[in-house]
Amino acid sequence: MSRIASNPVTIPAAAEVRIGDGEFTAKGPKGSLSLATHPLVGVAQEEDRLTFAALDESAEARAMAGTTRALVHNMVHGVTAGFERRLMITGVGYRAQMQGGKLSLTLGFSHPVVYEAPAGVTIETPAQNEIVVRGADKQKVGQTAAEIRRHRPPEPYKGKGVRYSDERVLRKQAKKK
Repeated sequence: MSRIASNPVTIPAAAEVRIGDGEFTAKGPKGSLSLATHPLVGVAQEEDRLTFAALDESAEARAMAGTTRALVHNMVHGVTAGFERRLMITGVGYRAQMQGGKLSLTLGFSHPVVYEAPAGVTIETPAQNEIVVRGADKQKVGQTAAEIRRHRPPEPYKGKGVRYSDERVLRKQAKKK
């Protein structure tokens, strides 16, 4: 059984949290996020710490207490420090560049792939073969990076494509004669 809900979440000085009417709101220098809390989970604030407890002994209540704690921790971290995913582009002629608010990807297709970032997420291209996705919401940052990667995932023979910077692509051996 997981004990994630028993760990309190510490609130940094830069963050401001508010609990009320089944909703949790966190504000900080990177933005503001809100979450509708589950009715089976109790959230209490004691000075600079948030504690979470299941309101009954059901398995669903215990599971939702841990899930709520993890989501709130990610929100507090996101509004203070933010989240970042780095993508690398590998392949001859493959590159990325920002054009206004849109990401233009040249990935070996007959046309450039244009991707528009969702609200609350910023995309940067420090180099032609590197993409940095930043934002306060961990789920949005990860989803945006996954959508960019989906245009050309790395293939196993030459390793060409878009990959996460910490991803290791297992290479296959080419067909022998």
